[in-house]
Amino acid sequence: MPKDEPTYEEARAELAEVVQRLEQGGEGLAESLALWERGEQLAKTCQAFLDGARERLDAAIEAQED
Repeated sequence: MPKDEPTYEEARAELAEVVQRLEQGGEGLAESLALWERGEQLAKTCQAFLDGARERLDAAIEAQED
């Protein structure tokens, strides 16, 4: 994983902060849009980690069954 990529935990925590800021409102349109876009990136990062974990679990289960 590249150095500038967040860990799953970092991405999840930042995503929670982004959601909280969006829910609170008070941001201008440009800032809200930037937050939304960042949230989308973070959600994709989290999903990629979860997908990878699922693949590893499936592979481990399959290996045990063989």
